[in-house]
Amino acid sequence: MTESTAPQSEHRTVLLRGGEVHSPADPFATAMVVEKGHVAWVGSEGAADAFAAGVDEVIDLEGALVTPAFTDAHVHTTATGLALTGLDLSGAASLAEADALVREYAAARPGDRVLIGHGWDASRWPERRPPRRADLDEATGGRPLYLTRIDVHSAVVTTALLDLVPGVRSMSGFRDGEPLTGDAHHAVRAAAYAGLAPLQRTEAQRAALRHAASLGVGTVHECGGPDISSEDDFTGLLKLAADEPGPRVVGYWADLDVERARALGALGAAGDLFVDGSLGSHTACLHEPYADAAHNGTARLDTAAVAEHVIACTEAGLQAGFHAIGDAAVTSVAEGMKAAAEKLGLSRVRAARHRVEHAEMLTPETIAAFVEFGLTASVQPAFDAAWGGEAGMYAERLGAARARTLNPYAALLRAGVPLAFGSDSPVTPLDPWGTVRAAAFHRTPEHRVSARAAFTAHTRGGWRAVGRDDAGVLVPGAPADYAVWRTDELVVQAPDDRVARWSTDPRSGTPGLPDLTPGTELPECLRTVVRGRTVFATPNG
Repeated sequence: MTESTAPQSEHRTVLLRGGEVHSPADPFATAMVVEKGHVAWVGSEGAADAFAAGVDEVIDLEGALVTPAFTDAHVHTTATGLALTGLDLSGAASLAEADALVREYAAARPGDRVLIGHGWDASRWPERRPPRRADLDEATGGRPLYLTRIDVHSAVVTTALLDLVPGVRSMSGFRDGEPLTGDAHHAVRAAAYAGLAPLQRTEAQRAALRHAASLGVGTVHECGGPDISSEDDFTGLLKLAADEPGPRVVGYWADLDVERARALGALGAAGDLFVDGSLGSHTACLHEPYADAAHNGTARLDTAAVAEHVIACTEAGLQAGFHAIGDAAVTSVAEGMKAAAEKLGLSRVRAARHRVEHAEMLTPETIAAFVEFGLTASVQPAFDAAWGGEAGMYAERLGAARARTLNPYAALLRAGVPLAFGSDSPVTPLDPWGTVRAAAFHRTPEHRVSARAAFTAHTRGGWRAVGRDDAGVLVPGAPADYAVWRTDELVVQAPDDRVARWSTDPRSGTPGLPDLTPGTELPECLRTVVRGRTVFATPNG
């Protein structure tokens, strides 16, 4: 796996014992030895005695659960840090409450050149409309403000920020009085992020990585790009991850310029390379019009452009990847992959392990294309938890029948499509166990998967998505990226809400996981270890 130049692995030898170790090598393991940043052994408590005298440290787990660390396969790290440390409107219950939060934040940050916030969602507010520019001008005292919708595909801004971007009022996506989308949105986002002081940006990145570590996340896939952040933001994050202990950072740069992506240290010219937009902002590209708007969304790359990019990436030895949410956008990706395979050969395209981010509106035909071309589906189960269901935003945008087809994880797994789970943070929060729960208890029952399959997609799946089949699992020789959890009794959960009768029967030989039934308490992270180094620990961890 290509990643930021990593901090050195911990060379001490550590024995963990007296807990539950989630390992396919031994489903009843209660102990583990870590040496030189890798798992050296897993096994029983009795066998652990043979190692006790030869290790540098013995950790008594006191019944805690040890699992592979999670991988979040789609993160915007700086934006996540800014939401954690700054103006976050995701909890605002009304437009009036959002306005009050903007005023409070602006008053508290008199020295910021540009105010940046995130998370408004008018579909949840009784007013059913986004903030107006004139109101934001007044709330901020006329200062530049960039405020993204929860899906980050549209934004409202103040007049002062518009004035920093010459020509923005004539760009596509600018409609006076409405949230910015398309080119206008990308232009003001670039201006807003350019206004961040370098120290402010670095502190936001540190905050995001610390938060990820506190949740048992050992690796994040950073999805940057010229329409999303900046080259300095991207390379600065990779350097930060190289210089300081913390989660691994694998970088994707969403650019049609393949050599530029390589020069920046990206694993792929991939991630949020937009084929379309989002459902919430009415910019996902659909075959049929929206239920609540008389258009089909926005196409940003066509089949020919997809094919050209896949060919260029494959020949350069990089991953290609695309943001595609609407069914028409996913079809464009499938048809572009087919054209690339006809030129390069199917085996070369499959071997490159190209990716599709989000892939929400799928059909049997596009699922078959994912299988044929070896595509990884990098998906976000929390989207369904937030916007699915009969009365959710998806149903509002598409109608209930189409909304029920979204995010068909069970169909993808049955077909053999590799899944990698992520959050798209800050679109939805970093919350790995919540993500596993969202997939296991999908709002549409036929799309549910077992907790075990969901857990695999959020651990091993993220490693496989970057070309590593030897990691994300606690077996001898694997990287020592793991998390320690305080949790209740372990069970084996089926995808139909049942806890299997054989879940606590040792004859099953199946490693258990925490009970994730909605309403139960999620596990508490006590310690996160990356490359054998502790990057987070509670006082009792």
